[in-house]
Amino acid sequence: MAIISKDFRALRLDNVQRDFGAFNALKGITLDIARGEFVALLGPSGCGKSTALNCVAGLLPLTDGTISLDDTRIDQLSPEHRGFGMVFQNYALFPHMTVARNVGFGLAMRGESKANIVERVAEALRLVRLEGQADKLPGQLSGGQQQRVAIARAIVVAPPLVMMDEPLSNLDAKLRLEMRAEIRRIHAHLGSATIYVTHDQDEALSLADRIVVMRQGEVRQVGTPEALYARPATLDVAEFMGFRNLLPGRIDTGTQGAAAVVTVEDTSCTGTPVGPLQPGAVTLAIRPDDLSPRDDGPFAAHVEQVEYRGRAFFGIAATGRGTSLHFHSPVRVKQGEALRLGADPDRILIYGAAP
Repeated sequence: MAIISKDFRALRLDNVQRDFGAFNALKGITLDIARGEFVALLGPSGCGKSTALNCVAGLLPLTDGTISLDDTRIDQLSPEHRGFGMVFQNYALFPHMTVARNVGFGLAMRGESKANIVERVAEALRLVRLEGQADKLPGQLSGGQQQRVAIARAIVVAPPLVMMDEPLSNLDAKLRLEMRAEIRRIHAHLGSATIYVTHDQDEALSLADRIVVMRQGEVRQVGTPEALYARPATLDVAEFMGFRNLLPGRIDTGTQGAAAVVTVEDTSCTGTPVGPLQPGAVTLAIRPDDLSPRDDGPFAAHVEQVEYRGRAFFGIAATGRGTSLHFHSPVRVKQGEALRLGADPDRILIYGAAP
């Protein structure tokens, strides 16, 4: 029996708000998620991403707004009547139950026949590559295997939506990479929608069809991984997406998208405006991966720290005015060494707001 998600067109969050007393944790979230889509909610701790997930799951009631599956409003339904699958950060497995009983728990609660449960559980364990583990207890499994059990339990009910709340945070680096591929493979097989909560940019970029960047209970930007990586719409999104070098500067003339020259400290450099800019204060945003030693680089600095990360050296250099610049170098650089640092103009983004 193949496990394929129940048919639907879209899940819609319309002006979803959630308050905890006087604290507004979600501020009017509106989002459509289509069947088959993998959407990552990305943001720092406390931004509201797990709160949004728990509202969709039915674990938290809404203060305002609605959640609908196609034309059916579901925000007033209990979690078990929404029919979604949930994978928690801490796995939430029953330690006294075998793997098979853990996976089949939801089916048993629905009153499915024993024969159907056995067949569906076997298929779910095959899908997560845990054949032969059905009779073990969770404590006899590795962390990666326990996470696979949690995923099997979520998908065995053939849900239209699978929700994952930082499911890989307890695994080591090697297992995280392996499980990313497994999660994407399982998602493609099911045909369900997936909402994946993470604070890890690499996870979001590698897994998602669309990324929803959240900050202080608001959606700051929604887009493909490529769009968010290359051209964050706002300075705060850029900072979260890895643009660690944020440099205040000035431009003398306004611009509507063409390259612009920015004065920064005692030098000037050419960058790419994000949106129209007016003369005056601006902020440059540059990724460390894009800033490197160049003979004609505009930024003169001295290396303060450097570390080797396999294929390149990454370091921090200070300008004459003490501004820290995070950079990379394909060749060895030494502490105290004088460098000129620069980046291609299309990798230097210019925002019309100070950090």
